[in-house]
Amino acid sequence: MNKKKNNKKNDFTNEETWRIFRIMGEFVDGFEVLSKAGKAVSIFGSARLSPGDKYYNVAVHLSYLLAKAGYAVITGGGGGIMEAGNRGAKKAGGHSIGLNIQIPMEQRPNKYIDTLLDFHYFFVRKVMFVKYAKAFIIFPGGYGTMDELFESMTLVQTRRIGKFPIVLVGKHYWRGLIDWIKSTVLDRGCIDKSDLKIFNLVDTPEEAVSVIKKFYSKA
Repeated sequence: MNKKKNNKKNDFTNEETWRIFRIMGEFVDGFEVLSKAGKAVSIFGSARLSPGDKYYNVAVHLSYLLAKAGYAVITGGGGGIMEAGNRGAKKAGGHSIGLNIQIPMEQRPNKYIDTLLDFHYFFVRKVMFVKYAKAFIIFPGGYGTMDELFESMTLVQTRRIGKFPIVLVGKHYWRGLIDWIKSTVLDRGCIDKSDLKIFNLVDTPEEAVSVIKKFYSKA
């Protein structure tokens, strides 16, 4: 009995360190594939906003304009805003990329993806979104979308990455959050006034593209 327990304990494949190889594999696959994508924009938003929704339609048009401007479009690979982003890029003849995540509630990759990568670890996937994006476009969404928003702002604020356009689409949707950041977070001194310049708030696809073009025209 004790011998069996010891064998199990010494079996490397049963130890947590075995996970390192899977993590490394996901990083290697992601770096190898996405390094060939060229300049890209990552688009985030709710998987629950279906075709016909106002923001779904805006995301299709915005990603279409980005693809026409020479950008690959990266999404989380699922439905809703992610599907809309891939759909617009595909329609424009651009490179449509999906970074799918394996979660208990199965997320099926949408049909508008040219290049698909599957990830088991959220943190590896998040690195890919940031590393290969020239901008983040944030549509209305839930916890996952806000996670990407605040992590990207934190990375810029702490100078772990260089400043790049972070564009929130949907003034009506985001206004309450931004008002709270100004009236409470800023007022309590938890951020500096300059931190409010990390992101931009727009309503239309044309405004979003303009923010990106203006940023890089000064670079």
